Amino acid sequence: MSSNIKTELAILDKLGIKQLNPMQIDAKETIANNAEVILISPTGTGKTLAFLLPLLEKLDPTCDEIQALIIVPSRELAIQIESVIRQMGSGYKNNAVYGGRSFSKDKIDLKHRPAILIGTPGRIADHLRRETFATTAIRTLVLDEFDKSLEIGFETEMLFITDHLHNLETKILTSATEPSSIPKFVRLKAPVFINHANKGKSQLKIKTVVANTRDKIEALVDLLSFIGNEPGIIFCNFKDSIDNISEK
Repeated sequence: MSSNIKTELAILDKLGIKQLNPMQIDAKETIANNAEVILISPTGTGKTLAFLLPLLEKLDPTCDEIQALIIVPSRELAIQIESVIRQMGSGYKNNAVYGGRSFSKDKIDLKHRPAILIGTPGRIADHLRRETFATTAIRTLVLDEFDKSLEIGFETEMLFITDHLHNLETKILTSATEPSSIPKFVRLKAPVFINHANKGKSQLKIKTVVANTRDKIEALVDLLSFIGNEPGIIFCNFKDSIDNISEK
């Protein structure tokens, strides 16, 4: 680990974590020693930290260009990862770009190159078309929740992006569930699988609330009233849904 990066213990302390779980230890060691890794572990088990720790160790503090690219299916996940990296206090600049965000704001952030760029496929592809940044120094590619990006319909954009990454040394793919297939455009040769699909213990408890009407907004209001003043996140499939729920 370079002198620019805090020790793992210090990073965990900043995040309020006492120690890594078995999946994170397994992933950290595997990613550090293999060029192609596919990590499968349920939502809520800490995959983000699992791939960020070895990713940070691969960065060159003397390089002034983007060195690692993390592709995610949603802006919410992009913002979350950006926040986690900043909380880690690594000393490396990182930025998130995604649809719905001002492109001019992206350009301002990217003028001073981050070491790590996180983004949605559509926005990253757009930047590549406009030649906003160079890809020559990008050595690490992470396709986080790659199956979700494919489900949403980002295959064309992801293919376009990978075609522009000619100097990759490390490829990391993550998924919360076992994928039916691995996309050919990633061009994996001999990936190492880390499968904790049935081992990882998610911190989430899943409960189902049945709405009596097609419009579930009233059921959501009732649910939030029942939960009370507790922090939470509401995930939506469409921007319109986000606006409507926020207004309600």
